Amino acid sequence: MRKRAAALCGAAAVVAGALTAVPADAIPSPAARAAPAAGPAWKKCGTTDHPTLQCASLEVPLDHADPGGERITLALSRVPHTAGTYQGPLLVNPGGPGGSGLTLAGFVASSLPKEVAAQYDVIGFDPRGVGRSTPALNCRPGHFAPVRPDSVPSTGGIERANLARVRAFAEDCGKKYARVLPYMDTLSAVRDMDAIRRAVGAPELNYFGYSYGTYLGAVYAKLYPQRVRRLVLDSIVDPTGVWYDNNLTQDQAFDDRHRALMAWIARHDAAYRLGTDPDRVEAKWYAMRAALAGKPAGGRVGAAELEDTFMPGGYYNGYWPYLADAFAAYVNDRDADPLIETYENFGAVDAAGSNGYSVYTAVQCRDAHWPRDWDEWRSDNWSAHRKAPFMTWSNAWYNAPCAFWPAPSRGPVDVANGRLSPALLFQATDDAATPYEGGATMHALLGGSSLVVEEGGGNHGITLSGNTCLDEHLAAYLSDGTVPRGTGRADAVCEALPDPEPLSAKVGSGTAHGTTLHGLLGFRG
Repeated sequence: MRKRAAALCGAAAVVAGALTAVPADAIPSPAARAAPAAGPAWKKCGTTDHPTLQCASLEVPLDHADPGGERITLALSRVPHTAGTYQGPLLVNPGGPGGSGLTLAGFVASSLPKEVAAQYDVIGFDPRGVGRSTPALNCRPGHFAPVRPDSVPSTGGIERANLARVRAFAEDCGKKYARVLPYMDTLSAVRDMDAIRRAVGAPELNYFGYSYGTYLGAVYAKLYPQRVRRLVLDSIVDPTGVWYDNNLTQDQAFDDRHRALMAWIARHDAAYRLGTDPDRVEAKWYAMRAALAGKPAGGRVGAAELEDTFMPGGYYNGYWPYLADAFAAYVNDRDADPLIETYENFGAVDAAGSNGYSVYTAVQCRDAHWPRDWDEWRSDNWSAHRKAPFMTWSNAWYNAPCAFWPAPSRGPVDVANGRLSPALLFQATDDAATPYEGGATMHALLGGSSLVVEEGGGNHGITLSGNTCLDEHLAAYLSDGTVPRGTGRADAVCEALPDPEPLSAKVGSGTAHGTTLHGLLGFRG
C-alpha cells in the first residue's frame, strides 16, 4: 500500500497539485434566527479540559416511519461558537458503532485551530442505545469476563464453548431488547442525525467522522445530499464490504500490523532483550500465548485475553512501548504482573465497553446480511487464520453473534454520490482496522471528493493526532472549504509521524493528542 500511495501521489511529502476552494458562505447564527420548536435545552457541563462544554438531550422516534410512536432519547454535547462568523453545527462521531461522542466534541473543539473551532458549534452525541442515551443497551453483562475459551477452535470442545457464548449473547439481546433491535441500524442513526440538525435550526450540517463514523457520514450524505455542507471522513470503512467481508479483510491487515510491532521490538532489543530477528520475536509471542492458554496469568489473562490486550496496538502505535514492556517482563523475567496490568488498561471490558459492544453487534448484525450457516464462517476463518493467525478467530467470535441474531438484517447502503460539495477524506496506508483500499473506494464513490493519504502510517484515526501536515488540510477545509487537488487517485500525501521510542528512552511526551484521541475512539471501531 505504501508503494501504491507513492505512485498515485508523487513524493511522500506534503501536498500534490493545486488547491480548490469552495466558498464558505457563512450562515446566520442561531441567535439571529427564530429558535426551532422543541430545540435542545443546553446546560453547562464543562470539565477542566473543556470548560465551555454544554449538554442537552433530544427525543426522537424509535421508528422514524412512525413519528407519533414510541420515543427514545439522545444525549448531546456542544462547544458553542464564539466568532462573529458562524459556519453552522459540526457534528462529530468517533465510530464504533457503539462509540460515545459526548467527549469528542470538546476534544475536536480544543484541537482545531482556535480561529476555526470558534466558527462552529461542535456537537457530539451518543447514538441510539449508547452511553447516556436511553435506552442504553447492555445485552449480556460479563460476556467478556476472563478467562474465556481460547479463540482458536483447535478442538471441537473449544469451538462448542465459543459457539455457546455467542449464541447466548444473541439470545439474551433478543430477550431484553426485542422491541428495540429492529431499529438499531445505521439508517435509523442517520435519521437521528437529521433530527439533531432540525432541532438546532440548521439548514445544513457539517460532519466529521472517524472509522465507522465514515460510513455513517456517507450514508447521511446519500440520504440528505442537499443538507451536507462539509464532510470530513477519517480512517475510512470500505462501504462495499459491509460488514462480513470487511471483517475478513481486517484479519490480514491486523496481522501485518502485529508483525510491525514485532519488528519494532526487534529494533529496540537493547530495551526489551527479546532478540533482533522479528520472526524470532514473533515466535516468542506465540509461545507466550500458548503458555497463557495452559496457565492464565493471575487467573485473568489467558490466550483470548492476550489477544484483547495486544489488539489495540493494531490501532495505535503509541501503545507499543507498554505492550512491549509487558511482553518482555513475562518472557525474560517470568513476571506476569505487568501483563495483567496492561490487560486491565487495554483489554478488559468495563460497563461502558459492554454497552458499546451491545450496540456494535446490534447495528452491524442489523445493517447487512451475514452468513447463517456456521460452516461458512468456519471455512472462511480457518482460511484466513492460516495466513493471519494473530486475531482472525478473535475477530470471528467478536462478530459471530450475527450468525444467530434475532432481528432481521437489511442490506447495506450504496453510498455512491455525485451530488455533494467536495468532501475531504483522510486515510493511512497501513491502517489495520480500515485498510487503505477502503479510503480509495470511498474516494471513487464520492464524486468530487479529495483524498489525503498518510504515507507509511499505521494508526487508525490520524487527524488531530499530532501530524501537522494532515491537520493543516483539515483546518483549511473547515475554514473555507479548500481541498487539495492532485492528478492521481489521491490528492495529497503527508509523511507519517515516527514510531514511538521505548518508555525508558522517552523525553517528555509528543503523543498527548494521539493518546487522547485514541482513548476516545476506542477499539474495534
